[in-house]
Amino acid sequence: MDLSVVIPVYNEEESIPELTEWIAKVCDGAGLSFEIIYIDDGSSDASWKIIAHLAESKSFIKGFRFRRNYGKAAALHTGFAEASGDVVITMDSDLQDSPDEIPGLVRMVKEEGFDIVSGWKRKRYDPFFKRCTSRIYNGTARIASGIKLHDFNCGLKAYRNEVVKGIEVFGEMHRYIPLLAKKAGFGKIGEKVVAHSPRKYGISKYGLDRFIKGYLDLLTIGFITRFGKSPMHLFGSLGTIMFLIGIAMALYLGIKKLVYVHQSLRAPLVTDSPYFYIALTAMIIGTLLFLTGFLGELINRNSPERNTYLIKDKVNV
Repeated sequence: MDLSVVIPVYNEEESIPELTEWIAKVCDGAGLSFEIIYIDDGSSDASWKIIAHLAESKSFIKGFRFRRNYGKAAALHTGFAEASGDVVITMDSDLQDSPDEIPGLVRMVKEEGFDIVSGWKRKRYDPFFKRCTSRIYNGTARIASGIKLHDFNCGLKAYRNEVVKGIEVFGEMHRYIPLLAKKAGFGKIGEKVVAHSPRKYGISKYGLDRFIKGYLDLLTIGFITRFGKSPMHLFGSLGTIMFLIGIAMALYLGIKKLVYVHQSLRAPLVTDSPYFYIALTAMIIGTLLFLTGFLGELINRNSPERNTYLIKDKVNV
């Protein structure tokens, strides 16, 4: 199969039939064999009934329904696991992503050899607040990740199938799939300017909480990708620094006391100095950081995925 289109759905009952016909028309016109995978993320409207009805009459539709709203990352993870197409395309279900972009995205993956192609909504029809926060967020993500994409959060993306099978999307990490893929060894990441349409049905699910979560997730994924396999490298380094600071302060107080005694001067009590308590606190924190690193290593050693690596090629096997 040429293509799998993975579409998370949350209360988009009006747009699903139109989106289905649009995708089918584009794929048939381009001569692509395809499947559409809808994941109903706990919708409270008639979205699931419409998906189930369409699946009865159209063999290219697969549907999955969550018991409650788990979020976009969970929906994408489920869709990726079920996708069988050579190219996997994700898009939103609100008709703001245009299926007319599908042939171009497929061509960039198949013919130009990209592992991932991310859409760039250069001209957007979102509210002013969302556009502004998106620029700030994307600028920060570019600097932190080193990946030169203009729109990390664009729902319209294309992937080589082995990419989606080789990464794990969880929490709110769908924004950083390009970074997850890069860390997994899929480094050829491209970008395509795509059309963006005004919302036709329903209301936006975007809020300030998503902006805040985006930054927190950036910190999380930075930690996981850099120190997930070796937590002692982080906690051990911080513990060493804190312990050395505490030792240095303690030595300063001890030497100062000896100097006073050597010169037959009345020496102040060590416990009267605030540096004593700072030194004690620093050494305790350093010890706790070391213990955290050891515990992290013990957990990592017992993880079933501790030796999971992606093999790109095989010979004589």
